[in-house]
Amino acid sequence: MGLSIYNIKKWTLMMTGKSVLHVNQDIGKSFSTTEIKGYYNNLTEKVTMAPELLENDSLPLLKIENGDKVEFPVAIFQYGLGAYDLYLKSKDEKYRNKLLQCCQWAITNQKANGAWSNFFYIYPDHPYGAMCQGEGASLLLRGYSETKDKGYMSAAIMAIDFMLRSVDEGGCSFYKENDLILLEYTHLPAVMNGWIFALFGLFDITLLPDVDAKYKKAFIQSLNSLKVCLPEFTNSYWSMYDLCGKIASPFYHNLHIAQMEALYEMSGEALFKKYADRWKADQGSFIKKNRAFIKKAFQKVLEKQ
Repeated sequence: MGLSIYNIKKWTLMMTGKSVLHVNQDIGKSFSTTEIKGYYNNLTEKVTMAPELLENDSLPLLKIENGDKVEFPVAIFQYGLGAYDLYLKSKDEKYRNKLLQCCQWAITNQKANGAWSNFFYIYPDHPYGAMCQGEGASLLLRGYSETKDKGYMSAAIMAIDFMLRSVDEGGCSFYKENDLILLEYTHLPAVMNGWIFALFGLFDITLLPDVDAKYKKAFIQSLNSLKVCLPEFTNSYWSMYDLCGKIASPFYHNLHIAQMEALYEMSGEALFKKYADRWKADQGSFIKKNRAFIKKAFQKVLEKQ
C-alpha cells in the first residue's frame, strides 16, 4: 500500500468526498439503545451514492490494486445497514429488500466457524477482523428484527463468538490481564474506528432476550479497555487512527467524533462525550485541522517507502 497511482487516486477521492468508502458517517438517526433498530453511525450515503444497486440484485464491489473488483464483506454489510436506515425513514420496500439480500449474502459466505474472510485480497494470512465480525452481526440482527428468522440471529451470535476468540486461537481479540481489545487487523495494532464498530456488534448481541451474560461482560470489559486507551488515540491537536502513531484523516476524525457520540448514548459514560467535544473543537480550529492534514499527507507519502 505504498505511494502507487492506485493509492494516490484512492486518497484523492477520499479527500474530495467522492469515495463511497469514505462518505459522511455522522451519528445514526434511528438507533435505539434498548432494542435493535437503526444503526449507530449514519451509513445511508453508502446507498445514496450507489442507488443503481437498488434496482437489481447487484451488491457493492471493491476495486483492488490490480484492477479486479471483489466482494468485500464490510462494504456489503455497510450497504445493508445504510439501506435499513433508509427503510426505517421511508418505508420503501426496495431498501428492506436490499437489507435482506445483504443478509443472505452474509449467511451464504459465512464460514462454519462464524467468520467472514474480509482481508483475503490483501492479507491472505490474516483475513479476519473484528470490525467485519461486528458489522456482520449488526446487519444480521436487523434482518432478524424484520423477519424473525432465527437463522439470522444464530449467525450473528456465531460471528461474535468467533470475534471474541483470542488471536492466538485464530479469532480477533487480544486479551491481557483485564483488557479486551477488538482488532480490525489481527496482526496489527488496534485501529480505533474498527474497534468501535466491533463494539457496536457486541452491544447488539446484549440486546437480545435471554442472551448469555458473557456478552454483556465482554462488552463492558472491552469498553473499559477502550476508555483506558483513549489518551493513546489522541494527540495535542487531533485524533489518531491507530495505536502505532498514524494520525486520522479528516474523514476518520469526523467518524471518531460520531462514534464517541454513539458510545456516550450507548453507555452513559461522560468520557466519550468529553472526547467528542474535544475533537469537535480541534476540527473547528484552522491551525489544528491543517496541521493534521499536513501530518497525514506526510505519513501517506512515507508509508512503506
